[in-house]
Amino acid sequence: MSPQEARRLQMKLATHVIRENRLGTVKTVAGIDVGLKGNMACAAIVVLNFPKLDVAAQSTATRRITCPYIPGLLSFREGPVILDALDRLDRKPDLLIFDGQGIAHPCRLGIASHIGLLSDCPSIGCAKSRLCGQSQEPDVERGSHVPLMDHGETIGAIVRTRTGVKPVFVSIGHRVDLKTCIDVVLACCKGYRLPETTRKAHRLAAEWKNFN
Repeated sequence: MSPQEARRLQMKLATHVIRENRLGTVKTVAGIDVGLKGNMACAAIVVLNFPKLDVAAQSTATRRITCPYIPGLLSFREGPVILDALDRLDRKPDLLIFDGQGIAHPCRLGIASHIGLLSDCPSIGCAKSRLCGQSQEPDVERGSHVPLMDHGETIGAIVRTRTGVKPVFVSIGHRVDLKTCIDVVLACCKGYRLPETTRKAHRLAAEWKNFN
């Protein structure tokens, strides 16, 4: 579909995103990363026990990329291979954490919301950079956070996960409220800026790139 059609679909799907907690006890969290090499993509998913954060399972899937990179439409490019990797897990994780946006997106449907909705799995967006919205800078101490606003709507939070280090941009993906998103991301950060879910999934995707 054209970019215009894709954005119309995003706005339609965004109305189905649940912005409140619809999850039970979180025992497993999964990080997701996609590695690219040429015209091929590898989705890497690492499932961690929560809150200990030891590895419980992992899966990968590869697929040829057919959609160009267009800002704001990442899920159309990487979503199919991510869904392939999710299907290869023996058990669906309790919560997905994406290295990307949830509702902190112009159409309120970033990759965390889109894949969370399609897989019917609670999800969180934890991005390294801002896609839209305005805010003040949080205090320098770990755990400090401020709302991320867009046209009067709270679409996420800017969260300091390590004292004196650049913050991350946390937002609701699907079936989770913002407070839970912040709490889980902080619980998954063990001395680094990014949560262990993202770090371990990135490492698995990098292994695929190095051996292919």
